[in-house]
Amino acid sequence: MAWSVGSVTINQKKKMANHKKYWKSTAELDSNNAFVEDLKGREFVEKLPEDAFLGNEQAMNDSKTNRRDFLKYVGFSTAAASLAACEGPVHKSIPYVVQPEEIRPGISNYYATTVADGFDLASILVKTREGRPIKVENNTDVSASYAANARVQASVLSLYDNLRLQGPTQSGSPVGWATLLELSGQQLDNMQSQGEQLALLTRSFASPSTQHLIDQLTAKYDNIKHITYDAVSSSHALDAFAKAYGQRALPTYDFSKAETIVSFDADFLGDWQGGGHAPGYVKTRVPVKKNGKAKMSTHFQFEANMTLSGAAADKRMPMTAAQQQQVLAAVYVELTNGQATADQAIVEMAKVVAKHLRKAGKKGIVVTDLPSTEAHRVALAINEKIGSVVIDTKHTTTTRQGNAREVSQLVEDLNSGAVQGIIMVDVNPVYTLAEGEQFAAGLAKAKFSLSFSMKNDETASKAQWVAATPHYLESWGDVEFKTNHFGLTQPTIRPLFDTKQFQDVLLTWLGKDMSYRDQLRSYWEKNILSGTSWNKTLHDGFYISDSSTDGKRYNDSVADAIGILSTAKQEGYSLHLYTKTGLGDGQQANNPWLQELPDPITRVTWDNYLTISKSDAAALGLWNETQSDGSLNGGYANITVGSSTLKVPVLIQPGQAKGTVGLALGYGKQAGMKSEMQVGVNAYTLYNDFSNVQSVSIEAAEGTHEFACTQLQNTLMGREDIVKETTLEIFNTKNRDYYNAVPVVSKNHIETKVTSPEVDIWDQFDRSVGHHFNLSIDLNACTGCGACVVACHAENNVPVVGKREIRKSRDMHWLRIDRYYSSEETFEGDNTTVNEISGLGESLTTFSSLEEPSTNPQVTFQPIMCQHCNHAPCETVCPVAATSHGRQGQNHMAYNRCVGTRYCANNCPYKVRRFNWFLYNNNDEFDFYMNNDLGRMVLNPDVVVRSRGVMEKCSLCIQKTQKTILDAKLVGRDIADGEFQTACSSACSNGAITFGDINDKSSRVAKSLNSDRMYHLLESVGTKPNVQYQVKVRNTETS
Repeated sequence: MAWSVGSVTINQKKKMANHKKYWKSTAELDSNNAFVEDLKGREFVEKLPEDAFLGNEQAMNDSKTNRRDFLKYVGFSTAAASLAACEGPVHKSIPYVVQPEEIRPGISNYYATTVADGFDLASILVKTREGRPIKVENNTDVSASYAANARVQASVLSLYDNLRLQGPTQSGSPVGWATLLELSGQQLDNMQSQGEQLALLTRSFASPSTQHLIDQLTAKYDNIKHITYDAVSSSHALDAFAKAYGQRALPTYDFSKAETIVSFDADFLGDWQGGGHAPGYVKTRVPVKKNGKAKMSTHFQFEANMTLSGAAADKRMPMTAAQQQQVLAAVYVELTNGQATADQAIVEMAKVVAKHLRKAGKKGIVVTDLPSTEAHRVALAINEKIGSVVIDTKHTTTTRQGNAREVSQLVEDLNSGAVQGIIMVDVNPVYTLAEGEQFAAGLAKAKFSLSFSMKNDETASKAQWVAATPHYLESWGDVEFKTNHFGLTQPTIRPLFDTKQFQDVLLTWLGKDMSYRDQLRSYWEKNILSGTSWNKTLHDGFYISDSSTDGKRYNDSVADAIGILSTAKQEGYSLHLYTKTGLGDGQQANNPWLQELPDPITRVTWDNYLTISKSDAAALGLWNETQSDGSLNGGYANITVGSSTLKVPVLIQPGQAKGTVGLALGYGKQAGMKSEMQVGVNAYTLYNDFSNVQSVSIEAAEGTHEFACTQLQNTLMGREDIVKETTLEIFNTKNRDYYNAVPVVSKNHIETKVTSPEVDIWDQFDRSVGHHFNLSIDLNACTGCGACVVACHAENNVPVVGKREIRKSRDMHWLRIDRYYSSEETFEGDNTTVNEISGLGESLTTFSSLEEPSTNPQVTFQPIMCQHCNHAPCETVCPVAATSHGRQGQNHMAYNRCVGTRYCANNCPYKVRRFNWFLYNNNDEFDFYMNNDLGRMVLNPDVVVRSRGVMEKCSLCIQKTQKTILDAKLVGRDIADGEFQTACSSACSNGAITFGDINDKSSRVAKSLNSDRMYHLLESVGTKPNVQYQVKVRNTETS
């Protein structure tokens, strides 16, 4: 069948292509020109086989001019990705010029899939253009608990990592799959016949179909032992739940049911037990008045490091792990009417917490991430005692299954020779194990070693055989989120390289002549779907079974655990290891989007560092210093845990518990990494016994470290017009003018609101016709996670500039999340201090002191992007009209008009405009993803890539709003509320960012505009922004 293109068919085009003559220069008219003749001879070995490419596969294969050469000639830069893009998830291979029906040029396609890499878990939609995955979106049909975090948002870029393995290898040399499969199968048979033990070391799969295949493999080869390994272990929690409920799994939580939350070192708004708890938590934190009164949950946070959960808490108590264990034990004793024996301060805190838990009853919850099985057992016992409905022990999850004891034993067995062979799947123990060197030594002794890996990482480079695996966007798979809740993974692009899934290799070893896709479908139809359509489930990306669940009964006595916790002690300093919202466990350390994502607490990029309190830093001679150019420098410290010593840069962190220091995991990787991404130190070398708390010795070291920090103004200094706050009591008892008054100016000695047309120097325009876009940001719902920042990068082709440029304050983020500390214990205290200033002399000393954060400050996050002001100061100063205002409320940028005067940036009170100091694409000085053909496949074709000397900023994703308008116009319908989205609003699973049309009076954003909590940033300037904020309300009832 010939596809019609206008009035010309593809067959006619092929005939014309064979007869057309294109002249490159007048030199070709000279038949005696030797240079031209030489070019003709070298350009192609023979005439380009257009017919073969367009229709005859055999002729193409026989041609001396391969398909890669042809694609290069016709303009495709990356042959592998382009060919892969021709084939969508549908099982058929069609040349790109003969489009599959589901792929239309310029039209995005979305495919539901699931990411479960052993650390992150999400049900997502993948946006593809011309067959290329370019963006991750949340699957809104699934629970928000499985939404995409910053790492999942960035994972699409990891697909196009040009350092991925492109095929299997043996001893570092390329080898064919047939050879690997044949010889590895023989090796398995030989080891079984000789009675030699073999370990199968895998990440946590939580995949029913994969576990089914592994069970078959261990049944066939009785010498194989399957060991599950998590780089960041949850073994203590798993062991505690197994003792209490008889099942080695993790419970699930619904924080939307909570009235009182008590956390002991558990950053449940971060990566605790797989993350995904923030959307439920936020539902209890946004005050909505019902019958004139709003309610909020009460949140107590006991922790050493300053975390996202600590930043959001109503009452945060910084303390060591030993002190936390004592408080936890004391809370249990109080709830059971016992007599606590701890220090008086500990007992008093426990009484307050116990009082709130009693008041909340079944809506109370206690969670912990202390590295102690006893601590987890006591937390479970408290939740059982109060009958908590927040914790669900029936619908458990196995997304974390790692067994610390078995992994430690494996290291010993490899070195002793008890285990002769090892197969490793999606793990990198040489890097992530504290005993990495011992593991590497044991690996070298093994008779047979095979690593399934995407990268030639620290472990794969030391294995005899390496099986190159595909990215999850090229793979089939499944996952059980929790009991009876399933997700499917489907490929969104054909594999870019010569890779195979672990499951396909398993099928070959089992002697089954079928693909994993076929096996997956067969398994689901027999064991999960219960007659439900496979195609519908694949389309939806998830399935919820109605099978009954019989929860295990609680059966544990924690008297012994209470005794151990009550006597917990700490000598010297303790090191608290944690994961950042950017790099997590380090799987995507080669992803520049994540490296350049500022840490939400410290605002530092491209680094990990030792966080320490100001008092401890002074005692140890450690320092930070702001330079004259606005950059941050710091000293180094030598930290020693056991026999391991690291030299680490130091960052003084407000809120760090005295006697503790923090260090992020996931950095310091070297193998399979670009040189620009080889940053930080490997904290896994200090992760002894899979405990995130270690006794540590610290001493100052020589040297100066240069940080790349995006924010050095840490406090608000009493500037209430930036972040407005109030308490829940005031919110419930006072009117808006008390806590959210509109600024006033004097007109004829009469106070007049700045929003009044009477004091407006601008002409007024009727904006009631058509669409008028607004963005609303709820400061109560924003946890600072950064998913919106990465989503903005992906949607708008925001360049990565690297550590050197970030240090010079040349970051290109269109959206930033400012983090502010209070100078006093609360922001209210800051405001009081400022209001009580008397005289110039006192103001100088007071404001100087307000630049220093408190030792245990309150924290607030504020997303800032272009405010799209109706009275925009940038528009009036641009000499070439490169920036102008649209009818729909967006401030536009015409990049091809911009001459880079930067007047607009200087005149912007919000400092949200970014200047392209250099060409960040196709430039060896910025060797990130835009500097190679494969990396550029992630670029969004709807958004132009900006050039050097051009100013850029947030556009409120005008390409998305216009597409929504055109789609509705095409079918002649109205646009429903929620259809208009920006990259940041669709990425925010917490609902902190809402986008829409305020001319649609029923829309959420129109209602938020009329909320008592609504205010505009720096409203007194009179810029009339189209971005609105909601006053942050704090629950101070924590006594």
